[in-house]
Amino acid sequence: MTLTQEAPVVTTTVVRRKPGSRDGWATAIMVAPATVLYTVMLIIPVGLALYLSLTDWDGFSANPAFVGAANYVNLLDDPELRRAALVTLLVAAAGTAGLNLLGLGFALLVNGVSRANTFFRIVLFYPHVLSALVVGFLWSAILGTSGAVNNLVTTWGGEVLPFLSDPTWATITMIAVLVWAGFGVNVVLYLAGLQAVPHSLIEAARIDGATRWQVFRNVTLPALGPSVTVNIVLSLVTLLKTYDLVVSLTAGGPAGQTQTVAYLILWNSFHDARLGFGSAQSVLLMLVTAALAFVVTRLRRRGELAVHQ
Repeated sequence: MTLTQEAPVVTTTVVRRKPGSRDGWATAIMVAPATVLYTVMLIIPVGLALYLSLTDWDGFSANPAFVGAANYVNLLDDPELRRAALVTLLVAAAGTAGLNLLGLGFALLVNGVSRANTFFRIVLFYPHVLSALVVGFLWSAILGTSGAVNNLVTTWGGEVLPFLSDPTWATITMIAVLVWAGFGVNVVLYLAGLQAVPHSLIEAARIDGATRWQVFRNVTLPALGPSVTVNIVLSLVTLLKTYDLVVSLTAGGPAGQTQTVAYLILWNSFHDARLGFGSAQSVLLMLVTAALAFVVTRLRRRGELAVHQ
């Protein structure tokens, strides 16, 4: 006698949520704070800057006078802005190169788990913790005409070194201080990228007889492509809006030769009471920064794709 037993039939019911259900409201509630913050901190200020750039306003009168595109036309004939733009581009180019070369170099040196590496990571990152104003005053006291370095030089019978009194020296000094104060962030970002490099690829290259330089060039550096892109873009954007260190280190001197665009914007807006003209400068700086960041990102992405193909 054969016993047969039928398998039970299991039925499932799919519950479809209607659009606009509780999930939609929950998403909207969670996104709302970020949306409000983004609108208040970015959208409204940018819109206000665009409006003020079309006016002649001193910051005190109740009704700004509408002048249309006159401020933007005046920008083309402003010799101070052209000089500040050249200084800013020089600072951004040289500073970005210095930040990334030093950041990657020191990241390779302290890439490893040890107490010594942990200590040196803290030391390298510490300058970034200090305020840029404090950094500027600190190096001004060290490199100024009556600073610590020149006091030692004159005591030994030498001549005063024009770190901050000569236009060329002052520009080089400003770039060097910016790199010293900021490359700790690049070290941290490159360390994160180095830890994501597959160790098996490095070991395979070493087994095949590759030297350290060949391993770095053919394995480590291509894997660091995304980290390089992020570091370059962040460094570039940060340096293009350099202001506070200029105030405390050189105050735009000597004779305005180290004025950056951001420094000039604040000077025109508040010292000269030309908020409309300063707003036009800030809009121009914002557009140039966005364009450069976009171009650099696209070029870096193409380079990364070419490496992996």
